Amino acid sequence: MDRDARSGAGKATGGRHGARSSGTEGAIAWVPTLLRGRPRRAGDLLRQPRSRRPAQLWLVILDHSASTRRHGALTQAKGLLADWFEQAYRQRVSVAVLQAAGERPEWSFQGQRSGQALQVWLEQLGAGGGTPLLAGLAEAHDWLKTRRRQRPGEECRLLLVTDGRLRELEGLAIPDCPIRVLDIELGPLRLGRAAELARRLGAEYRHLEEVPVV
Repeated sequence: MDRDARSGAGKATGGRHGARSSGTEGAIAWVPTLLRGRPRRAGDLLRQPRSRRPAQLWLVILDHSASTRRHGALTQAKGLLADWFEQAYRQRVSVAVLQAAGERPEWSFQGQRSGQALQVWLEQLGAGGGTPLLAGLAEAHDWLKTRRRQRPGEECRLLLVTDGRLRELEGLAIPDCPIRVLDIELGPLRLGRAAELARRLGAEYRHLEEVPVV
């Protein structure tokens, strides 16, 4: 999720563009094909193998409850998320977004390519209501279990965006994937509960003011 974090496959044997082979995989590598002579049949075509990079899923649980209005916390978080969604689009990563505000968590996107629809949704997002974050973690935990059965080779990372203003932290469901907590609590008086939430989740912790997540 960092700007310099590129999880694509490394260079393959056969030079800077990776190994080439005949067959039906990947695009035709015309230059090396023609250097071998005019192709007369399909087997004469050299092709660039397709990347063997596992499919990627970035899951966001976004707390945009009423408390995230304070000191422009949600506004700043949305700026980071916009950049992050654009990065996901460039890297052909699927994105899922679970909103944690109001009475219950709700899915906005469930594992599709990031694009203009997601950016428009983010621009229009406001803050309000309660913080059903524990229910959101439980929902994400169960959803990921189902997703893994459907797409066993997919790799997932979870970003939890919250100010940590929860009444209690007991009974956490912990999704089975790498987790990063982005603490968006701002202002002079802070409870600091997002850091404790990260500790209980076994997650990496970052604060909005200190280190951007993209």
